[in-house]
Amino acid sequence: MPTKEEIEKVIEWCEKIKKERGRIYVIERNPFRDEISWMRRYPLIEIDRPIDVASKFSLVYDSTTKQLWHFMNGSWRRVEPEIKVEK
Repeated sequence: MPTKEEIEKVIEWCEKIKKERGRIYVIERNPFRDEISWMRRYPLIEIDRPIDVASKFSLVYDSTTKQLWHFMNGSWRRVEPEIKVEK
């Protein structure tokens, strides 16, 4: 499961790529596949691409809400950090 730090790292990268490219939406290869275990299943990261046209196999970043989205069990869901329960 993703940690808050990993999610923030991916969001920072997406923001950087968005500024560099200066386009409405960007599709990039996932540079985190070897580095972050939960990112292995996403070959592409789609930045600001509408989820109704985005690939269900990609991770989607929405810069207006600063959220990552993934397709799971028939619908798009936000990527949320793992919750640790301590006794």
